[in-house]
Amino acid sequence: MDKDTDFHLFGKLNTEFDTITAMIDLYCLNHHQINTNKFQRCTNCEQFRAYVKQRLDRCPYGENKPSCKQCPIHCYKPQQKVNSQTIMRYSGPKMIVKHPIMAIRHLIHDKRSIPVINRDMISNYKRRKSLLNNK
Repeated sequence: MDKDTDFHLFGKLNTEFDTITAMIDLYCLNHHQINTNKFQRCTNCEQFRAYVKQRLDRCPYGENKPSCKQCPIHCYKPQQKVNSQTIMRYSGPKMIVKHPIMAIRHLIHDKRSIPVINRDMISNYKRRKSLLNNK
């Protein structure tokens, strides 16, 4: 990914990013790692992680974002959506054992209703830019 991903996600977006990062790591560890002592994400998984961070940053729901599965706005490109589904199908059941708190939090978040988008909701990107402009 060419875009800079060295920025902070606020609140629940950061929690969601941590969860998907754990899922990506589980998938990469069991599909792309070949006899390495130290885990390091492969290039494809690192690029996908950067893509996810960009999508979370630009989500118009901001911190009130519903789970991607329920969201009426499909912001992932078709190939990235398939990649996300593949990773989540593999890692989801394993998350209960490896990261139980993240897994339970993700399941609860998945059951919440979809908020109605309004003008008070701003994306993480717009929030970051407004904070930079106020300094």
